[in-house]
Amino acid sequence: QVQLAESGGGLVQAGGSLRLSCAASGRTLSNNAVGWFRQAPGKEREFVSAISREGGTVYSPTSRKGRFTISRDNAKNTVYLQMNSLKPEDTAVYYCAVDKLGYYRGTSPILYDSWGQGTQVTVSS
Repeated sequence: QVQLAESGGGLVQAGGSLRLSCAASGRTLSNNAVGWFRQAPGKEREFVSAISREGGTVYSPTSRKGRFTISRDNAKNTVYLQMNSLKPEDTAVYYCAVDKLGYYRGTSPILYDSWGQGTQVTVSS
């Protein structure tokens, strides 16, 4: 089973940028669509974005298009989330995970597994 490790989080002022990484070990990540999710205190885990196995298709809510960009480098076994124009409401723990069946099927967290430990993103106003 693949193991995922997120990194790149931190404290940033509103309007700033962060680039999160999701590094895989144990096996190749290229067989799976990968999703990014986030969870704020007291809230449910929320879908952020996902990318197909080859990286040719990305899935993002309309509200975040233009601010968040997902990408992947299968040679490095890593998926990235570039976040620009950050807002205080983006504050959360960000997680990556792989689709259980390999291909993108939707935005529900139950479709994904091999969750990483998460990386904290805090945006100050």
